Amino acid sequence: MPASSDPVPPAADGRQVIALVDDDRNILTTVSIALQAEGFATRVYTDGQTALRALLDNPPDLAIFDIKMPQMDGFTLLEQFRARSSLPVIFLTSKDEEPDEARGLALGADDYIAKPFSQRLLVARIRAILRRTELARSAAEADGDPAEADQVVRRGRLEMDPPRHLVTWDGKPVALTVTEFLILEALATRPGVVKSRNQLMDAAYNDDVFIDDRTIDSHIKRLRRKFREVDPEFSGIETLYGAGYSFADS
Repeated sequence: MPASSDPVPPAADGRQVIALVDDDRNILTTVSIALQAEGFATRVYTDGQTALRALLDNPPDLAIFDIKMPQMDGFTLLEQFRARSSLPVIFLTSKDEEPDEARGLALGADDYIAKPFSQRLLVARIRAILRRTELARSAAEADGDPAEADQVVRRGRLEMDPPRHLVTWDGKPVALTVTEFLILEALATRPGVVKSRNQLMDAAYNDDVFIDDRTIDSHIKRLRRKFREVDPEFSGIETLYGAGYSFADS
């Protein structure tokens, strides 16, 4: 299957579009065929530089990145992509060590799957992330509904607007992925209440997606890092060791 370097429009038949970025053409072909059998349209790219231009020019619904690639590796690709887009990204990679997963999530990946992988698991995680993204998009499209004002969450210096998927701290915008937003919302809606990792998993993931504690911990670290970029003194997310996390609205 050839890689694409020219802008490609969304699927004309309304299918959701998944972009695949991997220098292994066998993986591209195998995953592309599997996703098409599940009703998705696919675009494939064999290097990060080509993919970055194409993803920014014509965003798909979700992108899947390998890490080890020529010209631009997956970490660099995600870092540059996240500077301009919050589109959902999954890492699908043979680099399955814990530091690699933590780094991928810290850079803004929505999920991390190691090769060899189950195609059923990959499809389940894609569908779960796309459902969350679609809920956020649908709520944003309801702009103008007076009832939306009641949905805004204000906790001290934090303001969350779920219908528009917007977050500010001290009036400064904080760009979050869908997964990060849902975890923060679960904490901020009940400040001071400790939420276990399992409770945060339930808030951010569907029942058909299985993750471990490290994934939630990585998301929390990423949330803190993003808030500290706008406020170096940010301490709104507290850890109760052995129990979970809570939000402090002071």
